[in-house]
Amino acid sequence: MAAPKTSSADPTRSAGKKPAAAIRPASRLSIRVDLASGARIGPGKVAVLEEIARSGSISAAGRALHISYRRTWELVEDLNASMGAPVVQTAAGGSGGGGASLTELGQAVVGRYRAIEQDCAEAARRHLTVLQRAVRARRGE
Repeated sequence: MAAPKTSSADPTRSAGKKPAAAIRPASRLSIRVDLASGARIGPGKVAVLEEIARSGSISAAGRALHISYRRTWELVEDLNASMGAPVVQTAAGGSGGGGASLTELGQAVVGRYRAIEQDCAEAARRHLTVLQRAVRARRGE
């Protein structure tokens, strides 16, 4: 059986060698929280909130995350509506420059989501390792 062709564009392969373990992406969880209120909080919305907190701007957050201003604003508005209170507060532009920041609720959403994510990752680590080993065994790695 011939060795698989490699591409110089694929940094995980070189001259038919198996990818280095350090290059292989780690198994991970992706958590979405569905609250009884109907609020849905997941990695995308949390990334938007974190970027707004970092940049102080909804438009800068969208640019940093490579999503449109409209989509960024829709994610914020969805959270504002489903949480029953604003998660982001905005200031109109002008001489002060405008901007956006997280409300206390917005900060709590990010903090609690990251805590849930960390707790779940720790609880699942052993199971993910077993699953990854099973996949590697099936692939003959």
